Amino acid sequence: MTGTLLTCLASLTGLALPGAALAAEATFYLGTFTSQKVPEGTTSEGIYAGRLDLETGRLKPLVLAAKAREPWFVAISRDGSRVYSTLELPPEAGAGPREGAVGAYRRQADGTLQPLNEQPSGGAIACHLSVNGAGSHVLVANYTGASIAGFSTGKEGELSGRTAFHQLTGTGHDPKRQRQSHPHAIYFAPDERFAYVCDLGTDEIRPYRIDAETGALQPIEAASAKCPPGSGPRHLAFSHGGRFVHVGNEMGLSVTTFARDGVTGALKQLETLPAIPEDAPREKVTIAEVIAHPSGKWLYVSIRGRDTLTVFSIGDDGRLTWVEETPAGVQIPWGFDIDPTGHWLVIGGQKDNRIAVLKIDPATGKLSATGEEATIGAPVCVVFAPLRE
Repeated sequence: MTGTLLTCLASLTGLALPGAALAAEATFYLGTFTSQKVPEGTTSEGIYAGRLDLETGRLKPLVLAAKAREPWFVAISRDGSRVYSTLELPPEAGAGPREGAVGAYRRQADGTLQPLNEQPSGGAIACHLSVNGAGSHVLVANYTGASIAGFSTGKEGELSGRTAFHQLTGTGHDPKRQRQSHPHAIYFAPDERFAYVCDLGTDEIRPYRIDAETGALQPIEAASAKCPPGSGPRHLAFSHGGRFVHVGNEMGLSVTTFARDGVTGALKQLETLPAIPEDAPREKVTIAEVIAHPSGKWLYVSIRGRDTLTVFSIGDDGRLTWVEETPAGVQIPWGFDIDPTGHWLVIGGQKDNRIAVLKIDPATGKLSATGEEATIGAPVCVVFAPLRE
């Protein structure tokens, strides 16, 4: 696609397309299960890289970017040069069961990743991580370990010393799944002055103030916010420059929207809406990922067990309006992401070992199947790299 055509599309749809004028394709990375929850007869060796044609939505062949053990979630620095992943320490390292780690990589020109180093995450099942825009600090959530940790990075992007560690406590409404804190995700706010933790075990969104120089995290107990009892907040997305926070509730099959105070970091609940029809079967159905469109107009939520994506429009006041629920094109959809131009969505199916490409209607945000797909072992995370000029 020519730069002129991309610029025209941006003008027509109101999308912000930084760097798109010179980009013909986008690179994305796939986090996978390499031994846990992998369907019989399938294998994955680590983190994979893919390329998407931005004009046609066609996929180039996937390649192994880096061998890794259980790279469930991947994060990329704003300049696209540094990639970080949650990992699992090998038993021979003397670690406890499912003990987590964080891996640092330098992105190469061909999309492959040069391993830099690893650091223990400080708890079992490192399930999510975030990197700030400068790539100088990394935050990680340990689901079973009930802890969060922070790391600084060195000149080349390697992980340096630990800058923060917090052991979380508390229980929730569900006696089976909420007997303790379960931090499922941790995010830098767009202003990077605060971080927010989705605690599935306590139904809380926990805010922390970030020391910009040291990376230390200070909990702000008075600013913590609750999702409905037993809802199990899993992931979140910011909209309108961080003024609003949309939380996908894994167990409650709903989305809770908060207004965010940019000065104090406090969250004020605005509404909770169902992500599936009220009369739909709920057994073995859970929410996985939630992503806001680059334009800020729409919110997308993946529904495991129904194998669908729910689409909401986002109002100027942050409130959501139902648009549609549509087939995801894969079985047990976990992670997905939207390309930086906002025209394509790539989603991974953990059960059927596939990724699929869906087209986004620029006027309505609705999704349509393209038939474009690729095979890969147990993909559970999709993250697009920034476009390079």
